[in-house]
Amino acid sequence: MRIVHDDGGERRTLAATVDRAETMLEQSRGLMFRGSIPDDYGLVFPFDDVGRRFIHMLFVRFPLDVVWLADEEVQAVATMHPWRSFGWAKADTVLELPAGAATGVSEGDTVVVEG
Repeated sequence: MRIVHDDGGERRTLAATVDRAETMLEQSRGLMFRGSIPDDYGLVFPFDDVGRRFIHMLFVRFPLDVVWLADEEVQAVATMHPWRSFGWAKADTVLELPAGAATGVSEGDTVVVEG
């Protein structure tokens, strides 16, 4: 599985090592309590429908790029800081990536979870 960004002309892999947080417990925990993640890592939060999705950084020890998607279209992108950031947007999928991985990803772009 991998996460791929398509800005309308060029495709770029954002993460080649990908996990899915599908259960409520997995989604509640996210990346909390981990010491670090690999540079090519992504965590996918899939939801059944588009709704307001809230992400917080409590108990997360490293910065993240968070991407909110609705039907694979980027709705919002934010770099979030350990312990103090929070954000939300309407989405049916949320991606957590190492800080800097989503550089160049903008609202309206396409991001696909393949595999």
